[in-house]
Amino acid sequence: MRLTLDEYSKHFKMSKEMINSKLRAKKLNYIIEDGITYVIVTRSSLDLNKREEIHREKTTQAREKMNTNKRQTQEKSKATVAMVLSLYQKENQQLKDKIVQLEEKIDKLIDDKEQMLRDEMSKIEKVYSAKDEQLKTILELINTKLLSERNAQQTIHEVQPLESKKKKVEELVELKEYLKSLDLEPYQRKIIKKRFLAVYDSDVRVIKQNGKLFLNFSKYDYSDLLEY
Repeated sequence: MRLTLDEYSKHFKMSKEMINSKLRAKKLNYIIEDGITYVIVTRSSLDLNKREEIHREKTTQAREKMNTNKRQTQEKSKATVAMVLSLYQKENQQLKDKIVQLEEKIDKLIDDKEQMLRDEMSKIEKVYSAKDEQLKTILELINTKLLSERNAQQTIHEVQPLESKKKKVEELVELKEYLKSLDLEPYQRKIIKKRFLAVYDSDVRVIKQNGKLFLNFSKYDYSDLLEY
């Protein structure tokens, strides 16, 4: 049977230095396996009790080695499981992060789309509002023109008796005197007078004599200039 140097030193009560000395002197048979030196011992050199003791120790050592290997295997298995769980948890967290990022992108796209729709609705509302304002302005202008024409017609009808009286004396009527005869506010008279002054150079209907403006109702119609 073979014993390691520690086993040989223990059973034969011999120091390792002495054992190595005998090995160098080739007084002991030995072999080397995997870098470990084993001393070859014949069974006859050991008594029964020592052989049993060595056997028990070897059995115990083998059992301990087996248990150690088993524990190491279990620890490696646990380490492998822990590593797999760690990788799984890491990948799971990465997937969660990606899901959160996708949800944020989706929310942003929805917000951008809603903002675009709100902007488009605002533009449409502004266009319709502008159209409404234009329509209101046109209607007001039409209404104002209709009222002006109606008032002008009434003014013409009211002036007819005055014209007929003045025609007996003269055909020309001074603008200032004519405006005084109408039921007008001072600012309305000023507006009408400015209108006549603006066109008298280009409008043959307006006659200027001695710095005064005269009208000839027998020949011309002044309803467009008399609007107020």
